[in-house]
Amino acid sequence: MTENGATYRDSGVDIDAGEAAVERIKPLVARTERPGVVGGIGGFGGLFDVRAAGYDDPLLVSSTDGVGTKALVATAANRFETIGIDLVAMCVDDLVCQGAEPLFFLDYVSVGTLDADQMEALVAGVAEGCRQANCALIGGEMAEHPGVMSAGDFELVGFSVGAVERNRVITGQRVEVGDALVGLSSPNLRSNGFSLARRIMFDIAGRSLDDPAYNDAAETVADALLDPSVIYSPAVLAAAKAFDLRAVAHITGGGLPGNLNRVLPAGTDARVDTTTWGSPPIFAELADLGGVAIDEMFRVFNMGIGMVLVVPPEHVDGLVDLALDHGHPAVMIGEVVQGDGVVQLDHR
Repeated sequence: MTENGATYRDSGVDIDAGEAAVERIKPLVARTERPGVVGGIGGFGGLFDVRAAGYDDPLLVSSTDGVGTKALVATAANRFETIGIDLVAMCVDDLVCQGAEPLFFLDYVSVGTLDADQMEALVAGVAEGCRQANCALIGGEMAEHPGVMSAGDFELVGFSVGAVERNRVITGQRVEVGDALVGLSSPNLRSNGFSLARRIMFDIAGRSLDDPAYNDAAETVADALLDPSVIYSPAVLAAAKAFDLRAVAHITGGGLPGNLNRVLPAGTDARVDTTTWGSPPIFAELADLGGVAIDEMFRVFNMGIGMVLVVPPEHVDGLVDLALDHGHPAVMIGEVVQGDGVVQLDHR
């Protein structure tokens, strides 16, 4: 006990450091403001006016997620500036699967001991993700958990809310046999499958973060694993306005078989030709180092496809062009066929 009695700081929680960290992140939050935001951060809740965002009869759509064990790679590499982008991507790209425009975002960061530099880097990534998604960061929470978490450890989770006009909701119920599957490319693992990727890279192969990610690679293992997630929501929203977009599947944990099946109506399957695109080399490296079977790879990782859009065949060419205009190479990867709601992977 100190001379003046016990304090919160003695217990491991530094209120002054927390207040200083909030001041450092205020400019980051301000850069994410968009129509609909009411006031700024600092209140007990974030305010948002949906009507001011341009909606007449909106349904609100919500999503929450985290970054999983990718956080352990960020901690080991002492690189925190992009992992917040992953957090935003995991949330907003779920919203857009139902046609919803991401409106606002809240983050929650828990740490063992508050480090202002680490906190600023984490929130900077969240703010950048929100900027890419045109989504306002309107609030959040920082919490120190001494005794529960060690110094340097953190947990990063987020919550997003979007809106879609009632008559524009995408449900997948209009999907028909013969519809085309268009895949938007993913250049990396995004934020999924890291428990297996870490085990293969570090435990089985004995690689270090500074080793080349694969043979003749210019990027390191850390570069490849921490490459931030692509955010697809602006491109998908544009596609929903331009084409008859019948279903959207966000390819996260579970890969194509565990996510594309979620948008198939009764009596249909998705037949995917996996030779129609080239997976980034990090996936082949993981499969080779770990001796992972191809079907297991497709169940765990996105394998180079981050989002699948279902449209009538006559809309494929236009959709591919639109996606490329938004920075996402795209390709027709298969079609909807009669079946029982499963994803058929054809590796040829």
